[in-house]
Formats: sequence, structure tokens, C-alpha cells
Amino acid sequence: MPSLSWASANAAMARPDSGPRSSAVMARLSLSAIGRGAAEPGFWAEPAVHRALLITGLSVLVNALNQLSDDLS
Repeated sequence: MPSLSWASANAAMARPDSGPRSSAVMARLSLSAIGRGAAEPGFWAEPAVHRALLITGLSVLVNALNQLSDDLS
């Protein structure tokens, strides 16, 4: 994802008082793994890749929604 600025993404996902949120760490790890694996032939043909992306995306979403709810409370 060439348009993603890591500095701005890190700043947006980090909590000033306690460091990066767990959903931010999960998102960065997922993007890193996708970036390394996408160049390999057959990467997207693996069903495990699709399952891992789905689970990771749902985990990040649930974590972010919980933290948003906590912040609004």
C-alpha cells in the first residue's frame, strides 16, 4: 500500500498515554505479512491466507469498537 504513510498511521493509531493499541499492532503485523507474502506466486490462492485476513480484520474491528466505546464512556 504505497499511499499509506507509516508515520501518520502510527500517530493516528497510537494512544498518547499508553502507546499503540493492540488493534494497531495487529493491523501493522497483518500489513507487514501481506506485503512480504504478496510477492510470492500462489500467495492469494491459499485458503489459509483468506481465513487469516478475515480473522485479523474482525479482531481489529472488534478491538477498535471496544476501545471507542471505552473512550466515549
